[in-house]
Amino acid sequence: MPYTRLGPLVGLSAPATRQRVLQLIERGAMQVVAVTDPLSIGFGTQAMVGVKAEGGIEVAAVDLAAIHEIDYVVVTTGRFDLLCEVVCADNEHLLKIMDQVRSLGTVADVEVFSYVKLIKQTYDWGVL
Repeated sequence: MPYTRLGPLVGLSAPATRQRVLQLIERGAMQVVAVTDPLSIGFGTQAMVGVKAEGGIEVAAVDLAAIHEIDYVVVTTGRFDLLCEVVCADNEHLLKIMDQVRSLGTVADVEVFSYVKLIKQTYDWGVL
């Protein structure tokens, strides 16, 4: 959305809106990104992976985050210590990544939830 349209919506001029957006980006409070649909660009398999950590949870989280195909890592409560989202080319690729995850010394147990069909995914939670 151009600053000339956004500004009036938030009660600022276009230049003030641009400055505010740049400040939010510089502080790390906001990112401007394009979100792609993995299926439309050749990635046929996605999964959520529940992980029980061995030892320090945050150490395991850092190890998992270092794996390129894992695009999301969150510390959680409940049955798993961590949840990770994996985007892979196909099931064979997913198996390779799960072998890599299971080989980490900081991972005690893994459960994989393959995505069969995506019903809803939005990124408008920041809009009031």
